[in-house]
Amino acid sequence: MIVDRKTLDIRSLADNVLAAVGGPWTREVECGTLAWSNELVMHVIELKTNGPAKALNGLHQAFEYDIRKINAVLAEYEACLLPTAMHPWIRPDEEATLWQQEDVEIYNALDQIFGCKGHGWKNLQSAHLNLPFYDDAEFVRLHSAIRLVLPLIPAIAAASPYMDGGNGSEVLDNRMVVYQRHCHRFPQAMGPVIPEPVHSIEQYHTDILEPIYQALKPYDPEGILAFEWINARGAIARFDRQTIEIRLVDVQECPLADLAIIRMINGAIQWLIEHHDSVHARSSAISSERLQDILQLTVKDAENALITDTEYLHCLGIEVMSITAQNIWSQLLAHVDDFSGPQREAAEMILQYGTLARRMKQDVQTNQDAGLIGLYRKLAECLAQGKMLLP
Repeated sequence: MIVDRKTLDIRSLADNVLAAVGGPWTREVECGTLAWSNELVMHVIELKTNGPAKALNGLHQAFEYDIRKINAVLAEYEACLLPTAMHPWIRPDEEATLWQQEDVEIYNALDQIFGCKGHGWKNLQSAHLNLPFYDDAEFVRLHSAIRLVLPLIPAIAAASPYMDGGNGSEVLDNRMVVYQRHCHRFPQAMGPVIPEPVHSIEQYHTDILEPIYQALKPYDPEGILAFEWINARGAIARFDRQTIEIRLVDVQECPLADLAIIRMINGAIQWLIEHHDSVHARSSAISSERLQDILQLTVKDAENALITDTEYLHCLGIEVMSITAQNIWSQLLAHVDDFSGPQREAAEMILQYGTLARRMKQDVQTNQDAGLIGLYRKLAECLAQGKMLLP
């Protein structure tokens, strides 16, 4: 998020940042290892790998470098970047502005059909992970393993305990709360957040994508939105790049924490695929509704959520009657061998001290005089310096 350096209120400056590097009317620029691009709203800028990353180890350093470059541009406007998955006091319908430049017809179509208002459209920051597949068989195994891991993601990634000024909510992942209802005007696009089990790429097109496109036709006869990304499930197939994209990860306080969580998710999925020949059969036996119930537990309580679905736990190789989500991740992390260095240390800190959302709440309780603005000033500093928020 782009915010005022003093007040931390949002600033609609994404076009200025992109123009400073790529020239006027630019919506995406390549900056070596990474690329920068616009998002739905003018106060958000996206950083992403410039094509597939050959390795995740050390990648946080590239993001840290580009964050410093963006902050240098924003300094001219007395602004800076702010991390985490939601702005804590934004009034989205009054303050946030939709992108107004290139490809504006896409954003106008989204607004006309979905009504891009409220936090679910204008106040969400997530880290997307795209994992590749080669053929039909790999797609099915990958999709099956991802379904099992999705409900556990808020247990390590929750980073949105505050919205609307921090009043009232005891939920640790508010981004996921509003994400799950942001397509209420067009529910076909969302379906279940945890996607349905599928047995082939053809079935995915038939059962998931085509119903969305057909439902869109009366409202979008030119097919402006008839692309795979209109599917709003928590993980979606991107056949244009031969990947499945995971969308449930809250943005953390710094790239090191983001990449630590990405490594944990990637490692858990890879282990499930490589060590469970029956991962597809196991995953298919668990309905999206049951997985959704587990997701609601981690959305609310993050790492402290108590998981008691023994059949689900068995799918993860865990043979107990109940276990906290934090302990599940500890066991999954133990299976990941090729994971060391700063990202591994950051992952272990998350398991030791809790999700960023938990640490944010603890910070506010400890420093009540500073309040939310004191916390988020710390978080802006964490992002600028590439460090984690620790007790």
